[in-house]
Amino acid sequence: MTDYSACKAWPFEEARKLVKRYEKAPPAKGYVLFETGYGPSGLPHIGTFGEVARTSMVRHAFTAMSDIPTKLFCVSDDMDGMRKVPENLPQQEMLQGYLHKPLTQVPDPFGTHESYGHHMNARLRAFLDRFGFDYAFKSATDLYKDGTYDTALLSALKNYDAIMKVMLPTLGAERQATYSPFLPISPTTGNVLYVPMKRVDAAAGTVTFDDEDGTETTLPVTGGHVKMQWKPDMGMRWAALDVDYEMYGKDHLANAPLYSKICRIIGGTAPEQMNYELFLDDKGEKISKSKGNGLSIDEWLSYGTPESLSLYMFTAPRKAKRLYFDVIPKHVDEYLTWLSKYPEQSDADKLENPVWHIHSGNPPVPEVASLSFSLLLNLASACNPDDKSILWGFISRYAPHATPATCPTLDILAGYAVRYYEDFVRPTKQYRAPSDAEKAALGDVKAMLQALPADADADAIQTEIFTIGKNHHYENLRDWFKTLYEILLGQEQGPRMGSFIALYGKSETIALIDRVLAGESLAA
Repeated sequence: MTDYSACKAWPFEEARKLVKRYEKAPPAKGYVLFETGYGPSGLPHIGTFGEVARTSMVRHAFTAMSDIPTKLFCVSDDMDGMRKVPENLPQQEMLQGYLHKPLTQVPDPFGTHESYGHHMNARLRAFLDRFGFDYAFKSATDLYKDGTYDTALLSALKNYDAIMKVMLPTLGAERQATYSPFLPISPTTGNVLYVPMKRVDAAAGTVTFDDEDGTETTLPVTGGHVKMQWKPDMGMRWAALDVDYEMYGKDHLANAPLYSKICRIIGGTAPEQMNYELFLDDKGEKISKSKGNGLSIDEWLSYGTPESLSLYMFTAPRKAKRLYFDVIPKHVDEYLTWLSKYPEQSDADKLENPVWHIHSGNPPVPEVASLSFSLLLNLASACNPDDKSILWGFISRYAPHATPATCPTLDILAGYAVRYYEDFVRPTKQYRAPSDAEKAALGDVKAMLQALPADADADAIQTEIFTIGKNHHYENLRDWFKTLYEILLGQEQGPRMGSFIALYGKSETIALIDRVLAGESLAA
C-alpha cells in the first residue's frame, strides 16, 4: 500500500489538512467540497484556469489518501454589478449604459448568449471542459434566486450587527457611514445599490432602504432581491454550501480572516485554505481581466501543450511568476523531462513528480522518439520551415522509426515549433558576421564534420566541438557556443550543438558554414 504521509509535493501537504479535518468522522453532507470562485466581470484568463487546476490537484491527492467522496463546485459571482467596462470587449458604448446592473442583466456584447454574465460563464465552462475537469458549475444568480442561499442569508440578517462589527473597522470613516453587508437590487432601475440600511428586520427577513429615486423601499433578503458585498458574500457562500477547501490569490490574503469570521457568525465552519502568488505579465504587472494583459488560454495553447500549462500551474504556486509567451517553451520541455523520468522512478518519487498530479496519478507512456521543444525551435531557426512537414523531413532521417502516427506528441510539437518560430523567433533573429578568428574556428568545425564517420552520434559531435573551442583559446566555452548561435542561428542562446547537428544534418550544417565563410547573409 502506498504511503502518502511523507510526500512533500504541495498538493499532498494541502490534502493532509482535509484528512486531519475529518479523521474522526466524515462530513455530514456525505462528501468533501472543494470550491473555486470566478468573477465574470471580464473574459476568463489563465489565472482562473490555474485556480481550478490546482484545486483539482489537491482534490486528487485527497482521494488518493481518503475514501470520502468529493465534489468540486466552480461558482461564478455573476450577480455582481458591472463596475467598469473591460477595455478588451466590443460595444464599449453600449456596455457603459449598463453599469451597476447585475452581470446576468447586462446584454451580451458578442450577441451569442442571454446576457454578459451568461457569455462569460460559457467561456469559463468551455475551457474547463477542454481540460476535462470534473466539476459542477454554479451561478451565484441561481444560488441567490433558487433558495440555496436563503438559510445563510437569513442567518446573516439575524447576525447583522455582528457582521458589521467585523467589517466596519476595516473601512474608512466615509465608507463606514454608508456601509451595509447587503446590497439591494433596485426594483425600479435593476441596479445593484451601495446604500445604507434604514431598518433591518430579522423576524420578517427584510431590509429597508431608500431607492435611487428616494422612495423608502423594503425587500426580502431572500429570492434574489439582494446580494451581499463581496467580502461577506465569500463567508456566506462558505457557510451556505458547507465548503471544505478553497484557495485564493495573495490579494485575498488580508481579507481571509474576515471571510472566516463571517462564515462562523452565520453558523458555518470556515474551510481549509491556501493562498497562491499572483501572475505577472511581461512588465511585471498583475494580470487583470479588465486590462486583458498576460496570456489567455487560447494563446498558450497556440504555442504549447495543455500539459505544459498544467506544469506551469503546478510549479511553485506560492511564488509570483511571469505569465508571458517566453515561458512556454521552457515548460513544454520541462514536462517532457519529467514524463521521461517517471517510468523509472520509485513509487515515492513518482508522487513528487509533477506528471503524477497533472494526470491524476496515471501519466501516459513517453513516446519512443522524444525531441525537446527547444531543439525543434532551433531546427526551425536553421531551416525556416513553412509548415511542420519540413521539420519531419529532418526528424525522419534522425529517427527513422518516428512518424506523425507513432509519435503524435512529437508531431504536435513540430506544429507548435513552426508557429512559435514564425511569431516570436524569426522577428528577433539577428545574424552577425564572423571575425577572422571566428572564421578559422568555423573552418575547423566544417573540417571536423567532414571527417567524422557517418554513424557519429550527437555526443561525439559535441565532444569535437568542445575540443575546437578549446583549441581556439576560448577560456569560457559558453562564449564559444554563443558565437556559434549568433553566427549560424541568429540568436544569443541555443541548443546543445551536438544534438542540433545530429538532427539538422552534418551536410546541412556544413552548407550553413560555407555560406557564412563566403560572406553570404543567413538572414534571408
